Amino acid sequence: MCGRYKICKPVSKTVDLVKTNIKVEDTDNYNAHPSQKLPIIKSYTNGKALELYEWGLIPAWSKKIEKFSPLINARKETLMEKITFKNLIQTSRCLVLADGYYEWKREEKNKTPYYFTKEDDELMFFAGIHQNNQFCIITREATENISQIHHREPLIINQSQINNYLNIKKDAIEILNSIKPPKLKFHEITKDVNNPLNNDPSLIAVVN
Repeated sequence: MCGRYKICKPVSKTVDLVKTNIKVEDTDNYNAHPSQKLPIIKSYTNGKALELYEWGLIPAWSKKIEKFSPLINARKETLMEKITFKNLIQTSRCLVLADGYYEWKREEKNKTPYYFTKEDDELMFFAGIHQNNQFCIITREATENISQIHHREPLIINQSQINNYLNIKKDAIEILNSIKPPKLKFHEITKDVNNPLNNDPSLIAVVN
């Protein structure tokens, strides 16, 4: 599962990757959370664009259900089993930008937050799907070192596979299955991250 992440200076970090920026500002967000409008990369016939979509996808069929919670994650293993995800992974792919993400380790009655980044500290590109200006992050089974904290992790696209993934003429599942997860590092952080109103660099500081 991925329910919070950090993304700072998205415009500067993608200036060489996209052709168009659609109303995205170079802001710092240390606590990106569902329901926020956040930067993603989409592909158009004339090139890739950086734009803002809301995190949390509401399928058309859910409108008949009271108190439906928007879908923030989609499991890679079942993408082709659920009609909503099956259609979107074939036609509506996107990349979600992140410097790192947060996950919580369950320990009896407590949940301890951790911050995850790539070992090389480079920008992450989460595989995503979108619909009606909303997006959802694709997750995979966690690698061995990550599984000690949580059993799922975002599916991170290698930069060399960005064009392949966004190309809807290519088989997304085949691409996703071929991608090896990058090496990640992580450390314990303050529980202040639990409150989405908290949003500053102290959230990612190491807790000694």
